[in-house]
Amino acid sequence: MEYIDPKQYDFSSITKEQLEIANKDENIFDQKFETKPVGYFKDAWIRFTKNKGSVVAAVILLILVAFAALGPIASPWKTTDTNPMYQYCLPKSHFGSNGFWDGTETKSAPEKTYYYDLGRNAVVEGSVSKGDVVEGAQYYSYRVDTYIKGYIFDDLTPEEYEAVIKYQEEKGIQILYPLLDTSYTTNTKILQQHNNANYFYQLDKKLNPILDRDGNVIPIYLKDNEGNLVYYYHNGANYEVRIDYDQYYIMINGKAPLFYFGSDNMGRDIYTRLCHGARLSLILGVVVSLINIVLGIIYGAIEGYYGGTVDLVMERISDILVEIPSLILLTLFQIYLASTWGPVPALLLAFVLTGWIGTASRVRMQFYRYKRQEYVLAARVLGAKDRRIIFRHILPNAVGTLITSCILMIPGVIFTESTLSFLNIVDLESGSMTSIGTMLAAGQDVLQTYPHVIMFPAIFISILMIAFNLFGNGLRDAFNPSLRGVEE
Repeated sequence: MEYIDPKQYDFSSITKEQLEIANKDENIFDQKFETKPVGYFKDAWIRFTKNKGSVVAAVILLILVAFAALGPIASPWKTTDTNPMYQYCLPKSHFGSNGFWDGTETKSAPEKTYYYDLGRNAVVEGSVSKGDVVEGAQYYSYRVDTYIKGYIFDDLTPEEYEAVIKYQEEKGIQILYPLLDTSYTTNTKILQQHNNANYFYQLDKKLNPILDRDGNVIPIYLKDNEGNLVYYYHNGANYEVRIDYDQYYIMINGKAPLFYFGSDNMGRDIYTRLCHGARLSLILGVVVSLINIVLGIIYGAIEGYYGGTVDLVMERISDILVEIPSLILLTLFQIYLASTWGPVPALLLAFVLTGWIGTASRVRMQFYRYKRQEYVLAARVLGAKDRRIIFRHILPNAVGTLITSCILMIPGVIFTESTLSFLNIVDLESGSMTSIGTMLAAGQDVLQTYPHVIMFPAIFISILMIAFNLFGNGLRDAFNPSLRGVEE
């Protein structure tokens, strides 16, 4: 077809006969869409799934929530289980070996410490090597099992004593060991000061073992007049004995101690406590966020919808509340309310008192943005009541901002609680309750000697904070694409 330049062609010369109706004999209809319509939430889901970082963060959050909810199932311990004998044990699993996650630590110690660990059967076989001589003392390098505690003195009732004898005979495992002869002056002093049944050999004044010609320690086991070893002393009611505590523990509990993430200063399982602490922190964050979202929606909707004097008065109330220092508020609530209400309700009330103000401000701005729209004016003309206009016509348009605010509020609450617990401003520690912040506070004193106590809670909360922020940013971009990559 020849192209005609409209600027150079004279259209006045066109006659009626030169015109013809296009598609004269055809009926033209709108074509049916080949694709399904995409709603608001489906469109947001499509945009969210394109953000790979947010999807990975969502998966990580699901794993962390599952760990908090289902983690205790994999552990035989409870938060109330304590045993000071097994304090500061290192992480151990069924699959650990050669110093990795097997409850052992490498130790460089003088000869007296080495023989002490050797005497209580804590030295890992095949891991010993001689080191340098420092100030006349021979040093050894070796791995020691932190779960082996050796021997202790104990009083057993006749029933307990008979049970131990029966167990030894059935299992062929020795639990009762000879008592110690305290006639040796140096050892008597040691036993009086430390009551330590692991010093079963002769010591000099510097606590170094006295060795025989073959380089072995010289036992100081108690013997009777006939030269037989004495295994108990009957004081009329109970039996005073010296027992292998590790084997005795297995006899009583049916299993050897094993802590996936190690134990703390009271011999409590860090893995189990972390599960319960994460559960408390997550529940607290979700509950506080939901309450603040509801209060913020109601307060902000009234402000933004009615405006004028109502908005002015309510904004001044918000300005007064927001100026109250949150740290001081939380501290006062813990001082004056925690003793009567409990630490969790007091902390919850402190978070809720001013936590809704940010949400209310966002909702207010959204209402000012949408309340003058044509569809809102049409609904008002048709007789819709204020409540219907607020909750059916205006509020749904702000749902993206509200969802994002709720998600980002959860890590803020968790982080604040952890910080306050770490600073000992808030104490959520009890026999059956703990939090991530409380565990962090408990581990700060032994950070250099036993870093595992604080390491696992720190890793958990770090991953949680990063995942929540990435997930929240993904939701923000999905529900409001105009704000993609921009902080609100």
